[in-house]
Amino acid sequence: MSNALATVTPGSGALPERFANPLLQIKGFMAQPAVRRSLPMALMIGLIGAAALAWAMLSTPTQKTLFEGMTDADKQAVSSALTQAGIKSRINDSTGALTVNEEDFSRARMLLAGQGLPKQAPGGYAILDQLPMGVSRAVEGERLRQARETELARSIEEIDAVAEARVHLAMPESSVFVRDNASPSASVVLKLQGGRSLSDAQVQSIINLTASSVPGMKPDDVTVVDQLGALLSKPGGAGVSDGDKRLQIQRQVEDKVRLQLNGLLTPLVGAGNFTAEVQADVNLDETQATRESYDKQGTLRAETGNWTGNQKDGAGAPGGIPGALSNTPPPASTLSKPQPANGTSGAPAADTAPVAGGQGVNPDKQSDSFQRAYDLGKEVSVTRAAPGGTKRLSVAVLLRDPDKGAKRTPAEITQITDLVKSAVGFDQSRGDTVTVISRKFADMTDTAAGPKWYDNSWLPVLARNATALVIALMVLLMGVRPLVKAMTKKKEKEEADAAAAALPGPTVDEDGVAVPAGPVSLDQIGSGRSYDERIGAVRGFTRDNPSRAALAVRDMIKAEAK
Repeated sequence: MSNALATVTPGSGALPERFANPLLQIKGFMAQPAVRRSLPMALMIGLIGAAALAWAMLSTPTQKTLFEGMTDADKQAVSSALTQAGIKSRINDSTGALTVNEEDFSRARMLLAGQGLPKQAPGGYAILDQLPMGVSRAVEGERLRQARETELARSIEEIDAVAEARVHLAMPESSVFVRDNASPSASVVLKLQGGRSLSDAQVQSIINLTASSVPGMKPDDVTVVDQLGALLSKPGGAGVSDGDKRLQIQRQVEDKVRLQLNGLLTPLVGAGNFTAEVQADVNLDETQATRESYDKQGTLRAETGNWTGNQKDGAGAPGGIPGALSNTPPPASTLSKPQPANGTSGAPAADTAPVAGGQGVNPDKQSDSFQRAYDLGKEVSVTRAAPGGTKRLSVAVLLRDPDKGAKRTPAEITQITDLVKSAVGFDQSRGDTVTVISRKFADMTDTAAGPKWYDNSWLPVLARNATALVIALMVLLMGVRPLVKAMTKKKEKEEADAAAAALPGPTVDEDGVAVPAGPVSLDQIGSGRSYDERIGAVRGFTRDNPSRAALAVRDMIKAEAK
């Protein structure tokens, strides 16, 4: 009944016994003699593999990308050049980038640059040589634009501070309508050398170079950006704002004064024995003044008018019948007193008499009316004060006290102060200040000695290799070595047992009972003369035939049960 209940019926939800507990199954598998014999060797191989993996991961230096997007020919040429120079390189299968060890990056770049590698696809106007026949006008225009961009980028890269340059041209299509025509524009992206910057003049030269290379492009339509995203070309062209202009002029004035101080104090106290700081307040206010002045005496420019004279009765009027009598000469003239020039009657004024050397008074003039215009002397003065004047100047000079000997005296410091005032153009009315003091400088020995030992580039490589070596040694000493010792002891024990079995005569077990060395049969058990010999024979038989001994014990138990 109990056996029937223990039987698992098909279709029931219970699992067979061999799938009921996986842990018991694993333990049973590990308890097999073949598995137990091979387990130390498998464990030793696993530890050695883990140590090798740790060494490979930690000893491999950090990789740095050398080039990306190269053609297969360039990859082969670059790899061959690096291999010949003893530089290990790798090619990433997923991205195709060629990488080298971080400590070999600079040397590899210099080596390849000297050999002209990599030889990228042809750029510039060489692209036009590869145009196939029959291409459309649009494709031809795009290739021409690409060639211009490449040539402009190469020209810009000739500037010392520019490492790489990329140019993007926006070329609108021409239209027959004038109002629809748009001017071309350009964008320039610059990658500057480490620690370098471009001056305003260099940025302006790049703008003018780009605008002059494209027909119809204006300098205001060129935008220049560096690798950090900073806008180098100011909005609306190369002009700068008032704030930037103020800072630029202030920096120029301060640099000029600082340069003068360096030239003055270096021969006097020595290089590195002083430091100077300059603060200049620059006046950027632009003023204009206009002044006009006139002379008191003027010059006659124009005169208009008329005058009337005295009329005599029939003296001057023509008359008679035209003919011979009308051509007779006039009668003799008579003298009369002249009338005043203003046409008033009466006795002439005293000042109406003719002036010697002057124009005489017309005796026939009775009255006059004139309009006269005079030009006065005029002076126009326009004064324009250009910005950039210095409103106030502050100078501070710190001198190093001599390491040996007496300190600088107040008289010596006063002399140096007077020299500094003369060099910078000291003006007390502007409120300029000049301060000169002498103190001991901080010790610069550590700074001049260079970087610390822990800042060297070889330290991370050494630490990485040392860590990988320590991990490998720990795996070998703590994992592989105990397994090897255990396997060696087991092998020695087996060899000792085999040697003892090969010797003639009985052996003695743990209880001191003599056990026959050779194989024991059932007849030898029954033929034993003493009790100890029979026990030794039974133990020998059990050792040689464990399965038969188990069956004999089972039969004995069954017999006792009956």
